[in-house]
Amino acid sequence: MSVFAPAHRGLSILAVMGIIRAASDAGGAHAQNRNSVRKLDYDGQPVKGNPGIAPVVVHNGLIYVSGQGANDNGPAGNLEIATHVRKVMDNVKKLVEAAGGNMDNILQLTVYLSTLEFYEEMNKAYRPYFPNRPPARATVSVAGIPRASLVEVSCIARVVS
Repeated sequence: MSVFAPAHRGLSILAVMGIIRAASDAGGAHAQNRNSVRKLDYDGQPVKGNPGIAPVVVHNGLIYVSGQGANDNGPAGNLEIATHVRKVMDNVKKLVEAAGGNMDNILQLTVYLSTLEFYEEMNKAYRPYFPNRPPARATVSVAGIPRASLVEVSCIARVVS
């Protein structure tokens, strides 16, 4: 038998070695759900039409949340950075939960600040959202954030089983 020939009904040699699973072993319905892409709106419902952006995409057991700014659900006006952070993180939490996850299952989060002068204040407002296990995080300063928001956040989370 060649090392490239199936070793056992539908399993490749790599699957036998435990490295990968053969497609035939994945199961029809499970494989279809695993490979489907769900694009959701702010209410967790399927996106209708072509709004230009999907706030949430769920694929392969992961939740991708598009960048959320403080003005996404109404004007933020001249609010302070802590208020912007809370508005953004509340929206991220809502979107992650609508897609089947929770804050403890956020794997990676990116924070975009309009200036790094807000870094310490942002951290103070951010920390209460992750009392148990904070995710990996990158924080960067950018030249501008749409609609005059002081902060924008995007993240990747895991669907809760």
